[in-house]
Amino acid sequence: MWAEYSTAYPDAVNLCPEYSVERFGDSAVLADALLHEVIHGHKRATSTLAREFMDDGMALPRVGSHWIACDGDGNPKVVLKSVELRLGTFASADADFARDEGEGDRSLESWRTEHRKYWLRGEAARGRTWSEDCAIVFERFLLVWPPEHAGKTPGSQDAAYPV
Repeated sequence: MWAEYSTAYPDAVNLCPEYSVERFGDSAVLADALLHEVIHGHKRATSTLAREFMDDGMALPRVGSHWIACDGDGNPKVVLKSVELRLGTFASADADFARDEGEGDRSLESWRTEHRKYWLRGEAARGRTWSEDCAIVFERFLLVWPPEHAGKTPGSQDAAYPV
């Protein structure tokens, strides 16, 4: 998948050649559900506790970096490109970001309820306590590969150039 994308868009890859291979969520079921939202254009953002990157031995993403999103079984399905990043706390999430994250009813209240549960669960599994003051990476992305899915946004089926 990466080779095909690299061949189709060498300038995007040359500009920022690093990429990671990941899946959404903390279970195969959640990974598949969130990937479905990405593929259908509803999810164009994600939020991750900053310390999860450290736990996984990964650097924080940067604007222009890519990641290959896998399904729940670990099969690569799409290439995403980070287009906006910021660090903040739980309270700094806003309604626009909650809508772009594309989960639940897409409201800020739903985002807060579900992410609070998710991070409490995840941090407990790692033997830690989550707090609303933990640093969060807020990321917006584009789906850039494969071509049949690239550029989909809510209400649009237009292809987008991934650079």
